[in-house]
This record gives sequence, C-alpha cells and structure tokens, in this order.
Amino acid sequence: MNSNTPASRAWQHRAGELGDRLPTGLLIGTATSGFQIEGGARDVGRGESVWDPFTRAPGRILDGQNASVAADHIGKLDDDVTLLRELGGDVYRFSFAWPRLQPDGRGALNRAGLAFYDRLLDQLLASGISPMATLSHWDIPLALRGGWLNRDTAKRLGDYAHQMGEVFGDRIDSWVTVDSPAAVAFNGYAVGLHAPGETLLFDALPAAHHQLLGHGLAVQGLRAADVRGQIGMSNVHSPVQPATDREADRDAATLYDLLHNRLFADPVLLGRYPDPAGVFENELRYLHEIEPDDLAAIHQPLDFYGVTYHQPSRVKAGANVPVRAAGQGRDTDTTGQDTPAIHRLPFRLVPFREHPVTGSGRPNAPEYLPVLLAELQDRYAEALPPVYLTAIGAAYPDRTDVRGAVTDLARIDYLAEHLVAAVEAVAPGGAAAGVHLRGILIWSLLDSFEWAAGYSQRYGLVHVDFLDPSRPRTPKLSYRWLQQLLASR
Repeated sequence: MNSNTPASRAWQHRAGELGDRLPTGLLIGTATSGFQIEGGARDVGRGESVWDPFTRAPGRILDGQNASVAADHIGKLDDDVTLLRELGGDVYRFSFAWPRLQPDGRGALNRAGLAFYDRLLDQLLASGISPMATLSHWDIPLALRGGWLNRDTAKRLGDYAHQMGEVFGDRIDSWVTVDSPAAVAFNGYAVGLHAPGETLLFDALPAAHHQLLGHGLAVQGLRAADVRGQIGMSNVHSPVQPATDREADRDAATLYDLLHNRLFADPVLLGRYPDPAGVFENELRYLHEIEPDDLAAIHQPLDFYGVTYHQPSRVKAGANVPVRAAGQGRDTDTTGQDTPAIHRLPFRLVPFREHPVTGSGRPNAPEYLPVLLAELQDRYAEALPPVYLTAIGAAYPDRTDVRGAVTDLARIDYLAEHLVAAVEAVAPGGAAAGVHLRGILIWSLLDSFEWAAGYSQRYGLVHVDFLDPSRPRTPKLSYRWLQQLLASR
C-alpha cells in the first residue's frame, strides 16, 4: 500500500486493494472482553470480580464510571452476533467472565452463566464464525483472596479451565488461557492503576509468576478435558529502546524489556526466566527463587502465541515526574492517571515526538510492529509457535454527526497501516519472514468500558451510546471499511 495515500481517502477502493493483498489463510476477526462489554453485574449467580469494588472506590475510574451495564452485551447478544455475521470476519475472540461462571472461584459452575455462553457459541457457530475464548481476562473472582499474589489462584485457574473444557471443549476452536499478564502485574499490583490497586513495585513479581503458573495449569486442565480446539496465551508486547546511549538509559531499557516482554515470554516459550543479573539484580531477586517444577508447569507445548501490540516504548533512567504533558502516553495500558508508586520506579517512558498519537495518547507507530515480530523471531526461533495478533486497535474521540453516523477516518488509517505492516513483515524477505502469522484480531468490535479510563476512550468498530439505557449500536465507517476489506479477499 502506498503510504503517501492514507487509507481514508477513497476508503472503499482502499479496502478492496488491501483485501486483495491479504495472504490466503490469514484469519481476520475482532475481539472483546467480558467485563468490558457484558454488563449484567447483578445477574443470578454472578459473583463479584476484583474490578467491582475497584470501580466503586472514589478516584479510581475516570468520572466515577462503572461496568455494571457497560455495553449490555448480555441483553443485546442477538444484535451483536448479527453485527459479527454481517461484518464477515473469520474469528471472534471473547472472554468468559470467571465470576459469572464460578462466583467463588471454585466449585460447581453457575448454570445461568453457562446458559449465556451456550447461546453465544451456538449463534457464532451457526453464523460460520470461529470462537476464540479467553479464560481469564483481568476480572478474576473477588472471592479468591489475595488475587494473583496468592499461589492458590493459579491452581483455581487450572481447575476452572478443566471444568470449562469439559463443558465447551467440543465447540471452541481456540483457547486463550490468560490475557496480558504483563498489564495485570504492572498496572494492578505494581503501581495500582488497575484492580486490585496494589502498589508493590518489584514485590509484585509473584503476581506475574502466579499468572504464568495459572496459564500452565490451565493448559494442562484443558488438555485433560480433551478439548478439540487449539490452546495458547496472549500477552501485550512492546519493542523497547533507550532514550539515549547513556549507560543508565540502556540499563533502564533492558529492565523495562525484561519486565514487559521477556519475563512472560521466556518461561512460556523457553522454560526459564531471563537472567536478572546486572544493576537491577536485587530488585529481581525473586526470579532466583522460582522452583524448577513451576517452570516445567509453565513451559507447556502451545498451538499458538498471542501478541497484543499498542506501541513501542522509549525508556529513560530515573523516576517519573509528577506532571506530564497531555497526550504523552506512559505505557501500553495506562490512561494518564498517576499513583505515588509510579514516581518510585527507576525508569520512565518518554514520548515518541516523531509520531502522532492516538486519542489515548499512545504513539501511532505501525513501523514498530515488524520490529516486535522480528524480535520474537530472533529471541525464540523454533520455540515460537504460530502467532496471532490478538488485539490491535486505537481509541479516537469519535463524533456522531446529525444523522448519527461516525466517520472515523483516523481509525481506518490506523488499522490499514498496521495490517499492512504485519503482512509485509512476515512476507518472504520481510523483517519477520520466519514468523507464522495465523491471524489478526481488531480491538474492538464494540465501544466498551476501558478500565480506569471508563467510557472516555472508544476503540470500537461499532459506536455504543452509553447515555441511552437501551445502548443502541451504530456501525462506524471503520466497520464498513473492514466489511468491504473482508468481502474483497
């Protein structure tokens, strides 16, 4: 695609042109997560998630918003599957809400919760859409005291995975065990931006390890249930560079890369944690305490590895300053909010001033997606299974016109440029030609509750009116663009 001609110009033609270029067999679809869209907070049998009390705590969520109704996906399931069917995608990635299915995090599964997902799967399969189900997408049951700091939570995830595999194992094509454990460990347990709001800094490393152990036990649980679908996990990855060539900045960038990327991919794909030797060895001493049996449990054979890409990271040594300029994103999952713990970190992210930013302040840098894929190829080689891009997308301040339409040209450009970057990276002669890219999933089908940002950030291909109790849906121009692209393959 000619980068001098944005995809938003003559969007129908550009969609057809890109559709013609997609490799045969590359799967394209959309993604959501249960807590962000489902609503139904008071449905029969649903237990509380760690996010429920977090959203009720003053100052945690922008404008005091919550996800008790969200996009009301439960009430509008038929409409949403119709949107998926008419879009024409191959795959739909959703998440099971663990507290809806097992309110205490253990014991028998809730029949009312099972009935909802039973309907969803029946409708997806009847529509010719391949289901990809995530077992744990941030919203673990509140009843699991200590959350991911408690080793027992990993065991509970393994048991839950086995039960879910026994119920739905004949109808799900792909299973994701845990989503973005790096984001959960950092934002939820290290700096307190997300639930459960812990500010432990490097003492949050057990929350990272227990998620990975839970992943391994969940793989074992699914395989013991003899599920027919493929099994993988998904993590948010970011290519990292130092802000300068100063030794302190290089050390800080190495640390950030370890915490964000290698801490999660190395044990899953290689069966070992990265070597914490160096200037930050004391902060990472927990990694020396991991039992070999845990690493063996984590290092399960996988059918695919999921990668969420939002942005590259430029790292500088030293703590964050308390005030930052508007639009300068700090990491892949923050919202511009601060906590005291952030200012005690030994590194900070600095902006990519050479790139425009999205509505959430992240740099729009599709050229770093091939860099990321090439890093995965170089680091893991034959240990890297086929890859899904399990979430790419951007928030923009969408505006409806007098007719209620949303002409989101910036999102079309963003998605087109990232699709092209991914496809060219893995093509013969590309930067990551050795990577088997199996599929690309767009975040997100619907506007949704974006965690600490509430409803201020819209990622959806479909606009949801959160001010209207009936939560009407309006497909944006980006939905029409992707629909045209998929029809042109």
